[in-house]
Amino acid sequence: MTTTTPEPDQATPATAAIPPLAAAVPLFRELGDLKRLRDAAGTGSLADRAFLRSWRRLLAGQDAERVARSETARALAAARLGGVDAGVLRLAGLTPEEVRVVLRRSADAALASSGGTLGELSDVLAALGPEPDPALPSPPPFAVALVHQPRAGATHPTRPRVLVEPPESHGDHCFVTAVYSALLAPAQGVGRGDAFLVALAHHLPNADLPDAGFGGELLLGEHLPAVLATLTDRSLAQLPNALSQPLRELLPQRETTATPIGRVFNAADVLDRVLQVHHHARAAAFTAEQALDDLDLVHPGPVQGFQLRVLSDAGLPVR
Repeated sequence: MTTTTPEPDQATPATAAIPPLAAAVPLFRELGDLKRLRDAAGTGSLADRAFLRSWRRLLAGQDAERVARSETARALAAARLGGVDAGVLRLAGLTPEEVRVVLRRSADAALASSGGTLGELSDVLAALGPEPDPALPSPPPFAVALVHQPRAGATHPTRPRVLVEPPESHGDHCFVTAVYSALLAPAQGVGRGDAFLVALAHHLPNADLPDAGFGGELLLGEHLPAVLATLTDRSLAQLPNALSQPLRELLPQRETTATPIGRVFNAADVLDRVLQVHHHARAAAFTAEQALDDLDLVHPGPVQGFQLRVLSDAGLPVR
């Protein structure tokens, strides 16, 4: 669900400009896949766990700019390495410098697909470090609820909703939108920290409000603004004033494109929503040939010839 009844967009074409992003879409797709990557180190997707970790770091008093840079850097590395993070590499015996090199190699490989569209990222990449996470407080209850609260998917006020399985969580969506926002922020003259924070918090009401989508919002009608305001306050009340007050000032900007933060957030939000739909469409159309022929499922190596003969003998030849 969005957070208010839609209002006419007041931005002019000049102030609403966002740099062309077509070259960055492949990278955004990979970052979006953090919603679907899992490992044995914890429950939920990598994005869900990063969402909770981000809130825990903010509750610990870490600066939003620092959190935005390092979580974005970790997401870039995870785009290719998945759950192979600094902790895993240290456990496997790599030195801190070797860990840093591997993480940077993965982030660079993912960024290579963006064609430099996202500008200077040295501040983000400098946050790639081998240090373990410090002890952190428990996440706020609303954050835990959001990683369990599924997204509605595509809804329309006069048509049945389109259900796709498995649904993403609000934690998934908010974290990936926050990473997109941090990457897009400098082009609009916005700090990565503020952009990250707005996106991380933009679904606070849904901690209590199950998501009925745009169609549900219209059915709530005249009650929607009060419902959303009340439930937003319930979530904000779980945060210290040093964190809740900046959010009260920042969050209204997500409802407009007349401000730089509003433009960054709305660009990131719509990209994630549409790329999520594209993911389900691609998954539904996936064929064995794509894995075998395009992705080299039987990949080159010393045993490839033997494996190809086995498949041929089994009537499962690979072109």
